Amino acid sequence: MAEKLHPNVVRVQEALRAHAVTGEVVVLDEAAPTAAAAAAQLGCEVGAIANSLIFDADGAPLLVLTSGAHRVNTDLIARLVGAAKVRRATPEFVREHTGQPIGGVAPVGHPAPVRTLVDTWLGKHDVVWAAAGHPHTVFPTSYDELLRITGGTAAEVE
Repeated sequence: MAEKLHPNVVRVQEALRAHAVTGEVVVLDEAAPTAAAAAAQLGCEVGAIANSLIFDADGAPLLVLTSGAHRVNTDLIARLVGAAKVRRATPEFVREHTGQPIGGVAPVGHPAPVRTLVDTWLGKHDVVWAAAGHPHTVFPTSYDELLRITGGTAAEVE
């Protein structure tokens, strides 16, 4: 990535500052479209990566911040949010509701707030890494901070 930060990353940084987050955005040498790729570059456990997954819940966006060690059970989260159907969102749906590409969706910095579930498993890690608006960027945070900055709901998602 060039020295100048992508506009998505700038928006995420601004949102993080507005929420008094002290962790700084880190630009990775290579894209990290998966939790395993991010963990390898950061030298941490895959479970300490907060995957930002956007789902289509009856036509509304739903962000699930899940441990990189987990798979989301869509039937379970449909029951949790009271949706008839929850399915993986298309890349177009993700961009429409977050302004960010799959593989780089941050927990914040979207055009409008997105309903969010935060995997309780992330609470097992002192430091959690989340995407920062682009596949080459992440930032350090914590489970409690993710709940605070997203207004999210703690949930078991697997």
